[in-house]
Amino acid sequence: MDKSFDPRAVEARWYAQWEANGYFAPSGAGDSYCIALPPPNVTGRLHMGHAFQDTLMDALTRFHRMEGHNTLWQTGMDHAGIATQMVVERQLQAQGKHRRDLGREGFVDAVWRWKEESGGFIADQMRRLGASVDWETARFTMDDGLSAAVRKVFVDLYNEGLIYRGKRLVNWDPKLHTALSDLEVLSEEEDGHLWHIRYPVADESGHVTIATTRPETLLGDAAVAVHPEDERFAHLIGKQVELPLCNRTIPVIADDYVEMDFGTGCLKITPAHDFNDYEVGARHGLPLINILTSDAAINDEAPQKYRGMDRFEARKTIVADLEAAGLLEKIEPHKLKVPRGDRSGVVLEPFLTDQWFVDLTRDTLEDGRPGGKQAITQPAIDAVESGKIRFVPGNWDRTYYEWMYNIQDWCISRQLWWGHRIPAWYDTDGNVYVGHSEEAIRQEHGIAADVALTQDEDVLDTWFSSALWPFSTLGWPEKTNRLATFYPTNVLVTGFDIIFFWVARMIMMGLKFMDDVPFHEVYIHGLVKDGQGQKMSKSKGNILDPLDLIDGIDLESLVTKRTTGMMQPQLAPKIEKATRKEFPDGIKPFGTDALRFTFASLATQGRDVTFDMGRIEGNRNFCNKLWNAARFVLMNTESGSLAAAPKHRSVFDRWILTELGETIDQVRQSMTAYRFDLAAKALYEFTWNEYCDWYLELTKPVLQGDDAEAAAATRYTLLTVLEQLLRAMHPLMPFVTEEIWQSVAPRLGLDATSISIQPYPSIAERDVQASTDTQWFKQVLLGIRQIRGEMDIAPSKPLEVFVEGGTADDKERLQRFDGSIKALARLESIQPADDSLPESAVALVGSLKLHVPLAGLIDKDEEIARQNKELEKKRAEIQRAEVKLANEKFVNNAPPDVVQKERDKLAAAQQAVTEIEQQIAKLKKL
Repeated sequence: MDKSFDPRAVEARWYAQWEANGYFAPSGAGDSYCIALPPPNVTGRLHMGHAFQDTLMDALTRFHRMEGHNTLWQTGMDHAGIATQMVVERQLQAQGKHRRDLGREGFVDAVWRWKEESGGFIADQMRRLGASVDWETARFTMDDGLSAAVRKVFVDLYNEGLIYRGKRLVNWDPKLHTALSDLEVLSEEEDGHLWHIRYPVADESGHVTIATTRPETLLGDAAVAVHPEDERFAHLIGKQVELPLCNRTIPVIADDYVEMDFGTGCLKITPAHDFNDYEVGARHGLPLINILTSDAAINDEAPQKYRGMDRFEARKTIVADLEAAGLLEKIEPHKLKVPRGDRSGVVLEPFLTDQWFVDLTRDTLEDGRPGGKQAITQPAIDAVESGKIRFVPGNWDRTYYEWMYNIQDWCISRQLWWGHRIPAWYDTDGNVYVGHSEEAIRQEHGIAADVALTQDEDVLDTWFSSALWPFSTLGWPEKTNRLATFYPTNVLVTGFDIIFFWVARMIMMGLKFMDDVPFHEVYIHGLVKDGQGQKMSKSKGNILDPLDLIDGIDLESLVTKRTTGMMQPQLAPKIEKATRKEFPDGIKPFGTDALRFTFASLATQGRDVTFDMGRIEGNRNFCNKLWNAARFVLMNTESGSLAAAPKHRSVFDRWILTELGETIDQVRQSMTAYRFDLAAKALYEFTWNEYCDWYLELTKPVLQGDDAEAAAATRYTLLTVLEQLLRAMHPLMPFVTEEIWQSVAPRLGLDATSISIQPYPSIAERDVQASTDTQWFKQVLLGIRQIRGEMDIAPSKPLEVFVEGGTADDKERLQRFDGSIKALARLESIQPADDSLPESAVALVGSLKLHVPLAGLIDKDEEIARQNKELEKKRAEIQRAEVKLANEKFVNNAPPDVVQKERDKLAAAQQAVTEIEQQIAKLKKL
C-alpha cells in the first residue's frame, strides 16, 4: 500500500472493474430486494440532494447484496418534458430558429438527437459517487416499453371513465404556454401592493371596498362576496354593485369562505382567474369570465380600451383609470407569495383551459361504476392505514393523509411537444376516440381511411409516466420474470417534498394496475442545507457541487460557478465576497468516501440535513486513519501465512472481537431501521477509538515480545478484525475499503475478487470477561496518562506507581497485566503503597488508587508559573465572552448558532479555570 490514501488513484479504477464484471446485476439467488431509483431528469446534473439520496440508496443496495439477497437497484431517467424542451429550444434560438420552423416531428427528432449526444450526464456523475445501480437494465420514461405502459394505463383509465377532458383552472405559464404541476411552481414572498377599490352599489348611494393584489383581474369579476353572518353587509346580500370600468353589474353573495376579520370583509370573486374563487363560483353558479389570452394579455372579453395590453401594462392603466374615477381608495405596500414557473421564472396565472384529468374525487360515475375516489384514491389511503406501506419516520404518514383526504382531480395534460403524446384522436365533428394507435382506433370503430383523424396536440404530465415507475421499469404490461421477482419493491427512498407528487401517485397506480403496493416502506429523508441551515440555491450563492467536494476546486473557479447565470445578477458581488471569505483557499479534494460517510452520518430522522464542511474534513481524516491502520497491520503480518485461526487468543484479542461483533450487530440493526447516522457513528467510534487508538497500541508489546505463539495469534486477529471491519464499512465507503481489502484478503487466504460481492460479516463469539478486563486495563492507563498530562510530564519519562486499596479482582489484574501496564504506561515499577508515600498525584479506578510521586519529576515553581499563565489566558477569554453576551444587540441580532457558540466558549473557559485552579492547589502541597 502507498504511504497515503489518494482517492483519485483508486475510485475510477475500482468502479470500472465493478461495472465491467457485472457485480451490480441481481445474483439470482436469495430473497429479492429491490429499490427503484427516483429517476433524475435527463437534463440533470448531480446536486447535493441527489448525492445525499443516492448515497443512502447505494448503502442499502450494497448492504443487502452482501447480506445474500437477490438485489436490484433499478435505475433510469425521466424525459423531463419542460426542462428538456427548453434546452433544445435554447439551442435553436442560438441558431436563429424556432421549434415551429422544424415542425413537431422535426423538433422531436432534434430532442432525441440531443438526448443521445448530451443527455444523461448525471449517469456518469452517479458513477463518480459509487452508485451500484444495474446499468444493464436502465430505463428511460420514453423508451418503447415504458411508452407502451403509459398508453395502456391512459386507455384503460379512459375506458373505465376515470380519465376525462374538461375546462378547468390550471397553473398556466404564459411564456412556455403550458399548464404546470404544483411542484413546478415556485412561490416566494415578494414586495407588492394592496389596492383598495370602491365598487358602487347599483341604484343607490354608497359603495363596498374590496382589496386586491391583482387589480387587472377585476375585468373578470363575477360577484362580490361577504360572510353570511357579517352584519355590516347583511343588507347588501342579493343586491348588485357596479363593476368599475366595465359597464356591468355583479351580485353581492354570501359565502363562508370570506373571513370577516381579514381586509375589508368584502372579496371580489373572479372564478376564471383564482383557484379559491373558482370553488366559490361553482357553489353559486357564477359565470366563468376569462379575460386573458395564453400570453397573459387582455382578451376581447374585456372593455375595448384594455384589449391587447400585457397584464402588467393593463394593471397600470386600470389603476390610473380607477384613480381618475375616484374609485381608488388607497394603495398599501404588501408582501405576498408570487407564483413563478420554476423553469421560465415568469409570474404564473390561474388560467381556464381544456385539459385532461384523472378522476380522483368522485364516489361513483354517472353509470353507477366506482369513481376515482373508490377505484384509485381510497385503496391508496387504506394501504397506508392498514400498514401494508410504512412511512419512516412514521410521522410522515400524516402529510400523506392530509393531501390524500383533500385531493383534487389530477391535471395530466401539458401543452408541449416533447413527451408522451396523449393517445386521443378527433374527427372533423369533434368526436374523441382514445386508443393505443390511430390504426387500432380505426379498426375498433370502423372509421374509413379517408376520414380525417387528428391526434390531440398535448402530451402527458411527466409525473404520469413516473407514477408507473416501480412496475413499468420491470417490464409491465408484459408478465416478465423481473416483474414477478422484484415487484413489489422493498423501499422507496425520497425527500418529503414529493410525497404528494410522486409517492402518492405511485401508490395509486401500483394498486390500480398491479393490485399490490409498489413498495412496503417509504424512507423519507431531510433536505440538504448549508452550514447555517439555509436552503441551498443559486440565488443565495451557497450551492455546493458534490463533485467539487470530491475532486476539489480552486477559489476563482468556485466564485465563477456560484455567480454565473444567476436569476438575480445584482447579488453576484455579495455572493462573491461571501465565497471568498468562506473558502479563501478554494475547496480541497475530499474524495468520494469522505463525502458519502458525511452524508450517512448526517442522515438523522430530522427534516433538515445541515451540511458542515468541518464534518467532511473530519471524515477525510477518518479515511486516512483507516488507511494508516491498515498499513500498520500489513507491515506486521506476512503474506499468506495466517490462513488458520489460532487456538489461543489473548484477552485483548478476545476483547476486540467482542467489540467488533457488537458493532456489526448495531450497524446491521441501524441499516435495517434506516438509521444511517447510527450505523456511521458505530463504525466511526469502533474504528477510531477501539481498533486504531487502543487495539493497535495494545498489540505492540505482544508483537515485539518473545512469545511467538501469542504474536502469531495477535497478527491473525489484527488481520481478521480489519478484514471484517472493511466489509462492515463497505456499503458506506466502497472505494477505500475495496483498495485496502485487496491487500488484506490474500494474507488470510481469501479470494480477493472484490469486497463488493463478499458476505456481510457476522461475529458470533462474545467474551464478556475479556471486555471487563480490558476496560479495567484502559482505565488504569488513562488514569496514569491523565496525571502525565495534567502535570506536564513528558510521555517518555519513566514513572513509579504505588497502588492502594482495590478489590481482589484489581490485585489479580495488576499481577496479570503487570508487564503490559509497564510497557504501555512507561513505568519503572508498580508497588503497593505504604505510610511513607510522598505527596503524589492520584488517579482512581473504582476503589483502586494509583499514586504517582511527583518529587523530582517536575519543577514545582516553574509548573505553578506555567499554570498561572494559562489561568490568566482563560480568565481573559471569560471576560471577552461575558462582554459579548452582555451586549443585547449581539444576542438579539446575531444568528442563534453564533450566540450559542459564544456561550459554549464561555462555559469551556470557566471549566478550564476550575481545573487549573485545582492543579495549582495540588502543586502547592508538594
